[in-house]
Amino acid sequence: MTDSSNNEKEDPKAGSAKVTIIVCVLLIALAAGLYVVIFSTEPEAERSTETRETAMLIEVVEVELGNYRPQISALGRVHPAREIQLSPRVSGEVIERSPNFTPGGFIAAGEPLLKVDPADYENILLQRRSDLHRAEADLKIEMGRQRVAESDLELLDQDIPVDARGLALRQPQLEIAKAAVEAAKSAVRQAELDLQRTEISAPFDVQVIDRQIDVGSQVTPAENLGRLIGQKTYWVLATVPLSTLPWIEMGVENEGSSAVLRDRSAWPEGMQRHGTVERLIGTLDQQTRLARLLITVDDPLARQAENQGKPALILDSIIEATITGKEIENVVRLERAYLREDDTAWLMDEDQKLKIVRLDIVFRDTKFAYVKSGLSDGDRVVITGLTTISEGAPLRTEGGKQ
Repeated sequence: MTDSSNNEKEDPKAGSAKVTIIVCVLLIALAAGLYVVIFSTEPEAERSTETRETAMLIEVVEVELGNYRPQISALGRVHPAREIQLSPRVSGEVIERSPNFTPGGFIAAGEPLLKVDPADYENILLQRRSDLHRAEADLKIEMGRQRVAESDLELLDQDIPVDARGLALRQPQLEIAKAAVEAAKSAVRQAELDLQRTEISAPFDVQVIDRQIDVGSQVTPAENLGRLIGQKTYWVLATVPLSTLPWIEMGVENEGSSAVLRDRSAWPEGMQRHGTVERLIGTLDQQTRLARLLITVDDPLARQAENQGKPALILDSIIEATITGKEIENVVRLERAYLREDDTAWLMDEDQKLKIVRLDIVFRDTKFAYVKSGLSDGDRVVITGLTTISEGAPLRTEGGKQ
């Protein structure tokens, strides 16, 4: 009785421990199973043996085949086309002066500049005319004497040698009298010229640059009275590289190349004047060793109606000239900024690959290169700088496929 009752009253804590152990073993087994399942189904990374090459993003410009006129840059200095140092041809006191005969003044051709006192020259003219009248009277007297001598010779009715006959007829005296008349006439004409020269006028349309005399000044022949320059035309003596000369038309026999003139230091933005290349000066500039051209500018002071509002050229100022050269036929015009090393260009071909081409350049001006061969009409020239340059490299443009 005692044993049975002990078994029935077995410790309940021991049973609970067994249940706990069994539950833990089941949980560990479940966790291990899940671990195995997860790692057995995870994808493995594979190493690719192919390298994908990315196309370079670029910009292109499409070029055109055509006929173009190069723009040749030059630098020049303004000079007068006509210039004189005014001098009198008679001496005397200046009694009148034109108000326009002052620095900066404009004077039309034939307009009086100043006047020398004519009194002395008027008196001289009267004397020369009197001398002429006397010489003409002497000639008439001598002609009368010759007629008397002819009558006397006829009365003698003798044969006289030819030489003696001339003497008998007073032929030498008659020639002397005629010569005296001619000399007197010449003296009158000279006196008239001297009187006319007391009034000094502008030889052509001029601007006064300098004046050395005024009313009351005593002047003598060859004395400098002032400096005058022509209003009609100025020259710009410009220099250009020798290589540009074949493309510039000289205006001696044909119409010269046109030139656009600018003075960036003095003229407002957009202001310009026009000139024409007249001729090549046959010497090089001693400092720059460049060729020298003479560009003519009509109405340089902008006094005519069609030039009103345009800037006037100032003597000795430095002018920029852009000369339009002869037409270059069947070439591609490419900006010089897009030229690459050794006169090459980068193209984007039909397959969107980089193509490097060598160019045959006929001429270069300041902005463009004129390409005879190496580029065709419609070629797409790469204008973007590239860090990696290799023939056949893939390219793409904005919005294009990679």
